[in-house]
Amino acid sequence: MKITREVKTGIVAVTVIALFIWGFNFLKGLNLFDAPSKTYLTAYNNVQGLSTTSVVTINGVGVGKVVRIDFNSDPEKRGQLIVEFSVETDFEFSKNSIAKIYSASLMGGKSLAIVPSYEGEMAKPGDFLLGQIESDIFSSVTEKLNPLQAKVENVIVSVDSLMTGLTDVLNTKSRNNLKSSIEQLNEAMINFKNISESVDKLVKNNEEKLGNTLANAELMTANLAKLSDTLVNANLGMTVKNLETTIINLNKILAGVEAGEGTLGKLLNDEEMYNNLTNSSKELEELLREMKLNPKRFVHFSLFGKKDKGYKLEEEIKE
Repeated sequence: MKITREVKTGIVAVTVIALFIWGFNFLKGLNLFDAPSKTYLTAYNNVQGLSTTSVVTINGVGVGKVVRIDFNSDPEKRGQLIVEFSVETDFEFSKNSIAKIYSASLMGGKSLAIVPSYEGEMAKPGDFLLGQIESDIFSSVTEKLNPLQAKVENVIVSVDSLMTGLTDVLNTKSRNNLKSSIEQLNEAMINFKNISESVDKLVKNNEEKLGNTLANAELMTANLAKLSDTLVNANLGMTVKNLETTIINLNKILAGVEAGEGTLGKLLNDEEMYNNLTNSSKELEELLREMKLNPKRFVHFSLFGKKDKGYKLEEEIKE
């Protein structure tokens, strides 16, 4: 059977069209020769560069492709992106599974990973899964460096303010004063060094005397220790106790005297006795004065036995 040119041209044209359709779908992530795939949906506010050629994985194994990325037609969710992806396997997971965008490589390529969950109702084609975005290494570093950058900026601002303040404070006069203070400090250190050397020389020159002084101090300490032992052995406690007893008895005597007990107490507290003693003292003083002035009135002496005429008081003679 002879094939005509027209048939050959038709076969070539159909083959080219088929290859074009297959290649177009392959570039979109669809393989027409694979078994029918199941598609699921998820939503993101930002897909982080995910494309329709991105791979879908489960536990690191490629199981499908991202089929389509469209904007949400719901006016209340304007700007949200709906991602449709295929799963070309019979592996089952629940509706509680998560569709997570992650970095497949350091070059920035993004892939979609299904984090399977087996609790709850099993997911069916067309179901929505919860969408999450995993931070890549650069995002993590950026997130951690942002607070550090803010702190560094604050430190730089503080240092700048400090330097400005120092510039204002350390004017020409302040710098001269600071220089003068440093020079005086150097002089003080030199003087301290000289004093230290003088003290060291004094100690060396009087080393023998210092040794004798320390020996005397040690001997004095030993003597004090012996004196302490002597006082302890001398029954100092009994002596103190006897002294306390004596003081108590003395206090009792003084209390009795103050209360008017005994001769001394009556003498101190009886006003009549005090007055009598005072009057007696005055009369005795007058008698002694009279004896001194007129001794003949009290002493009579006669060699010839002269009769005593008797004593007349000065008052009677005057009469």
